[in-house]
Amino acid sequence: MFDERSRYFSIETAEYTTVDGRKITYKRRRFLPQGDRLPLLMQVTVTRNDRLDLITAQTLGDPERFWVVCDANNTMNPAELLTEPVQTLRVPVPQP
Repeated sequence: MFDERSRYFSIETAEYTTVDGRKITYKRRRFLPQGDRLPLLMQVTVTRNDRLDLITAQTLGDPERFWVVCDANNTMNPAELLTEPVQTLRVPVPQP
């Protein structure tokens, strides 16, 4: 259902049966982890003009794992991470 790099890949898949017998497959809810509890790889100072995909490509080797940096900084919305003129982002140790 999801690529192995997706934040939803490891989430349990469930099934709902409607009253007319149709089966609907879905992913259970994903809860945001406590960012300060994730093992820290590094901190990166960024400016408003930086791009999260480029930061994750440089630090984690994969631009599509931006969500890992979101998790480490306690946000679900990537746009919230680059709103200040200069700020420091937590980049966690990549998990398998």
